Amino acid sequence: MELIGYLASILIGLSLGLIGGGGSILTVPVLVYLFQLDAVVATAYSLFIVGISSAIGSFKYFQLKLINLKTAVVFGIPSIAAVYFTRAVIVPAIPDEVFTLGSFVITKSILLMVIFAILMIAASYSMIKKSAPLNVELLNEKPKFNYPIILIEGAVVGTLTGLVGAGGGFLIIPALVILSKIPMKEAIGTSLLIIAAKSLIGFLGESSETPIDYPFLLSVSAFAIVGIFIGSALAKKIDGDKLKPAFGWFVLVMGVYIMIKELLF
Repeated sequence: MELIGYLASILIGLSLGLIGGGGSILTVPVLVYLFQLDAVVATAYSLFIVGISSAIGSFKYFQLKLINLKTAVVFGIPSIAAVYFTRAVIVPAIPDEVFTLGSFVITKSILLMVIFAILMIAASYSMIKKSAPLNVELLNEKPKFNYPIILIEGAVVGTLTGLVGAGGGFLIIPALVILSKIPMKEAIGTSLLIIAAKSLIGFLGESSETPIDYPFLLSVSAFAIVGIFIGSALAKKIDGDKLKPAFGWFVLVMGVYIMIKELLF
């Protein structure tokens, strides 16, 4: 299972390099079901893996000047604060047994995995649906900042990232395009930078109750980074947008599987 886990880690980076996102949504299931980690530990490890992978992935966008630093700061500050607070305060405060339904006990791990499954199903919808045609007038507009909504959106995404360890690119990118009026490619690059910053800083806010296995964490991250380079090379020959719906269906099936596994078995 560990061998399959390392191969799946390459897939995490492959998705990021090929379609510009989505890989982080696979990280927690890989850690929980293939490496047999506890869900709470897996969400912490995912923050590090997602953060490092997104930082590497954002580098080419930075070289192409497709990162809007002002937007990254405006969206990133509440997001970073929320993810740090969530990992340092909220997650440790959740009891090991959240509540009981008859003889079925909803534990902390089950709760986090169910929230994660719901997030996967939501993410799959954004991947499967066809993108709306580009609005030429929108592309010609200068970036605008609806500060209150951007701050709220950043805080919400940061809280979700802190809970389940996923980057939340499928939430960030539409928000940047709609709320900040920036082009899609620039939104992807900016999103990767935001994800990298909030995930790595959120990891620093992790409770020290469980010792962190850094050799394991670095090895999984290394495989994910290899996947990024492979995906980036393939992206020159394959249209990632055509693969995104197929990946979305895969994420949907995974989300439903996790929901059934955690609640019924």
